[in-house]
Amino acid sequence: MVIVSGSIYVRPGQREAFLAASMEAVAAARSSPGRLDFVVAADPIEPDRVNVYEQWESETQLEAFRGDGPGGELSSDVVKADVSRHQISSSGPA
Repeated sequence: MVIVSGSIYVRPGQREAFLAASMEAVAAARSSPGRLDFVVAADPIEPDRVNVYEQWESETQLEAFRGDGPGGELSSDVVKADVSRHQISSSGPA
């Protein structure tokens, strides 16, 4: 299993536009083979922060979805990103 999670900071005042532009990618991911979860959401405290969380069955399925990465429309608003990829060998109920 692969988890991609972290935070993205966008230019001041651009969070809602960034989230709207992300909806196509969220919808596509949620219908992709191997996707277990995929969320792009506004942070409840920091006004220019977006939280991301992806959970995939495998690295291969993540890479098949990801392709070349986000388009210029999304990348142009990003000021800073702190997103990590985690390889998970086992998991169970919390």
